[in-house]
Amino acid sequence: MKTQQGNRFFFNVDWITVLLYLALCAIGWVSIYAAVYDEEKAGVFDFTTNYGRQLIFIISGLVLGFSLLLFDGKFFNIFSPVIYGVTIILLILVLFVGRNVGGNQAWIPIGSFRLQPSEFAKFGTALLLARYISTFSPKFRDLKSIAIAAAIVGLPLLLIMKQPDTGSALVFLAFMFPLYREGLSGYFLLVFLGMIVLFVADFLVSANVLIPIIVAAGAAFVYFNRKRPKNMVAGILVTLVAIAYLFLVKLAFDHVLLPHQRSRIEIILGLKTDPKGVGYNVIQSKIAIGSGQALGRGFLQGTQAKYGYVPAKSTDFIFSTVGEEWGFAGCTVVLLLYCFLLLRLVNLAERQRSTFSRVYGYGVACIFFFHVFINIGMTIGIVPVIGIPLPFISYGGSSLWSFTILLFIFLKLDSNRMGFI
Repeated sequence: MKTQQGNRFFFNVDWITVLLYLALCAIGWVSIYAAVYDEEKAGVFDFTTNYGRQLIFIISGLVLGFSLLLFDGKFFNIFSPVIYGVTIILLILVLFVGRNVGGNQAWIPIGSFRLQPSEFAKFGTALLLARYISTFSPKFRDLKSIAIAAAIVGLPLLLIMKQPDTGSALVFLAFMFPLYREGLSGYFLLVFLGMIVLFVADFLVSANVLIPIIVAAGAAFVYFNRKRPKNMVAGILVTLVAIAYLFLVKLAFDHVLLPHQRSRIEIILGLKTDPKGVGYNVIQSKIAIGSGQALGRGFLQGTQAKYGYVPAKSTDFIFSTVGEEWGFAGCTVVLLLYCFLLLRLVNLAERQRSTFSRVYGYGVACIFFFHVFINIGMTIGIVPVIGIPLPFISYGGSSLWSFTILLFIFLKLDSNRMGFI
């Protein structure tokens, strides 16, 4: 009897998460409508507009999401290598037949629609990573296992960098946190945070000052561990790697990053100002959000987005429309919805009986968190503009469908948790 119930379409689906998903999609559609509103094309079902097309994306996304609930949860585990392989093939294909938009060859044209493989690579990678980690019981720690996990994440990351789409590639760094949950040493997180600190310091502090500080810190570590040879060797190696990293950062900055990417980093670090160039987007976004004050200007009353002052107003900078029209109150509602969604996903992940489901759930939560933090952070000027969408709110079929697939696969895994080991 339990098996028959477990196979029912709506059995045990977490409807709280589904409602959060629907609420965010609705907010997204309303915000897109407001961002591109035109009195001459005010019809809700005008499919020549962004909000008209987004309505199609939302409806088709719902069909796609609920269709995934028809699958057996074990399907995603068994076929994860195939799904991952297909997304890798698409990432390779886009390098040859993709359409270049804004300097990134990231879209495959299919009629009037443009498919962005990097968005779908996220759930493909999450599935295969979850399958690989689930083969270890109860934890994985050896370097070989970590290297294979890193390769699973690194392959799509490198292919996306070739487009080059730095923003989408950086999202894959979020997979470090599910690995940490499953036993990855905290030292790796410290190294990751240390790399970020050194990256920033490399631009703000002279190398003549920074290198002696690193050497002094390394020498102090070696001195206090003089009776532990292994720790001494590790301290020396870390010191040398840190110094080499400083030079690699400058080398990559000067010869790998594109000019507009370099300018965005320099602006966010306060090294230069460019109010009429690269810095224009962020300045106008902050003006829009600030003008909303406590309760906002009101629906369709915003001026910054409506009159084109905010670029990418329905995609990367959609949050500025929320801030302008609904003010601090509206921004708070959106942030609370995301917080509830993320906390709900973590809660669902922790209750899984299957390692595969738990790792995948954490992967979904971390991808959403990265997108939300970076997207909103760039609209208010606290992180560089790297051009990634706000989940379920930004305009775009590929991103909406990808986020929907990510979420509903996990909902299916969760609904089968009592029988999926």
